[in-house]
Amino acid sequence: QLQLVESGGGLVQPGGSLTLSCAASGFPLADYAIGWFRQAPGKEHEGISCISPSGVSTHYEDFVKGRFTISRDNAKNTVYLQMNNLKPDDTAVYYCRASSACAWVRVQGTWGQGTQVTVSS
Repeated sequence: QLQLVESGGGLVQPGGSLTLSCAASGFPLADYAIGWFRQAPGKEHEGISCISPSGVSTHYEDFVKGRFTISRDNAKNTVYLQMNNLKPDDTAVYYCRASSACAWVRVQGTWGQGTQVTVSS
């Protein structure tokens, strides 16, 4: 059974950094594109970034460009989201999703359970 587990969330001060992990079990992660999303209280899910199955292609939303970096280690069946210069507006539950391609990750795929990121002084 395909499962994704996010980890690495926590409380960080503005300007700080966190690295989130999305670990897969039950399937080879290398077969899937992985997207990162977030949902803040009272807001809808929003896409952040996506990485192709091979890792060659990456995509970022404008509001995280230059601050967040997505990467993957298919040998470890894990995708990462390095988040730098965090802002209070980045506070949200962060989710990863596996799909056949980045073009589809917004509309179909398997979700993880999420990890909370809180940016506050």
